[in-house]
Amino acid sequence: MFRFRLLVTAYAVSAYGNYLNLIALSLFSYEVTGTAFGIGAVMALRLLAGVAAGPVAGAVAVRFGRRAVMIGADTAQAGAMTVLAVCGTRTPLWVLGGAVMVLGAGNTFFGVALRSAVPVMVGQEGRVRANGLLVTARSLATVLGFASAAPVIAHGGYGTAFAVNAASFVVSGAALLVLRPRTEEETPSRAAESGPAPSWWRAGAGLPALLLGLIALRGTDALASSSHNVALPVAAGLADAVDPALYMSRFWVAWAVGTLLAHQVLKRGGAARGERAFALGTCAMSCSFVLAFTGLPAVALTVAAAAAGFADGWTEIVYTSRLQAAGDRERGRLFGLSATAEQGGFALGTVAAAAALESLSPLTVVALFHGIAVCGALALLLAVRPGRVDRKTSGARCTRDRPTSDAPKEDAPKEDAPKEGEGSHGTRTGDGRLPGS
Repeated sequence: MFRFRLLVTAYAVSAYGNYLNLIALSLFSYEVTGTAFGIGAVMALRLLAGVAAGPVAGAVAVRFGRRAVMIGADTAQAGAMTVLAVCGTRTPLWVLGGAVMVLGAGNTFFGVALRSAVPVMVGQEGRVRANGLLVTARSLATVLGFASAAPVIAHGGYGTAFAVNAASFVVSGAALLVLRPRTEEETPSRAAESGPAPSWWRAGAGLPALLLGLIALRGTDALASSSHNVALPVAAGLADAVDPALYMSRFWVAWAVGTLLAHQVLKRGGAARGERAFALGTCAMSCSFVLAFTGLPAVALTVAAAAAGFADGWTEIVYTSRLQAAGDRERGRLFGLSATAEQGGFALGTVAAAAALESLSPLTVVALFHGIAVCGALALLLAVRPGRVDRKTSGARCTRDRPTSDAPKEDAPKEDAPKEGEGSHGTRTGDGRLPGS
């Protein structure tokens, strides 16, 4: 676990560079394109590259190895940011477009490889704690990246911000090279087991309907979360016209504290957590975000934002741990589809929420979008009611490719009445983007 903590530290450095770059790249895009539409087009290009990479990321990780894919993604992204840092304001539009496509695809490839490798690096028993550490690291990086973007750009310009981001990718890649974590299951015949890479349009074929439902809800949650990311600057300007940045900082710091608390609670829990915990957490998160836009006083706003962060951290840890309970061969496909659903939902929601804010208030937009997520969560709760889902049947697919050491013994008790989220998957305590997404 010590080696994994070192990897998490390197991941936090990389995430910090990403969130610093998120601010810097948006402002830089406006300077290069000269229009607000240009900012949106660059962001859309980045998201679309990530969406397109999702269905093939799992197959690429199987073919070349997860560690190699993560190092390759870090290297490509470091190269892209170095080019932007060197070119500066003289960057041609086509170079900017190519760089953001590398960033979008590289982020997806890295994320899919990392999340699917966690059970191999720490074992199935340790994946809950590991996912919590990753969520904690990213939350801290989010706050630090956003907070430091303004002074870094003001004192060093865009070139410095891009150079810092490139260096953060180098740190992450170097950690993977030096620590050499085990990211692949030890199987007798890896080539025979992996088989041919699936076509992108068949990426979801053969997966249990329940897991596809989880992924669909995660995509819906991303669509809903785009609304509060887009609406928060508007709400901050209306609530505190003198210092809207302070309003937003207070909101995101409280949100980050909430995600940290979620990790602390889940790592101490002993009961299995699965689909119901994820759906209930999604409901709580959506309700908390809507409440935060109702014009609360400062203290109440901080509490609502912290509650949203807690539910956000809870759902991510539970969700990620639930998908990681699948067999080694299936995990790559699941996280590839998940990346596509999440980034696709966020991209669509960003455009739709921005358009809706032209005529509706921030509260109305956030309530409408998060209402969709609540409806999706309620539908999942109905689907996992006792008697509605044959959990043993859906779990059989997930355990098909597991090592024999994970298989249930003949004298083990029957699983006719599994605990929540625990069927023949062997799922135990479950934990688990732009922030708040």
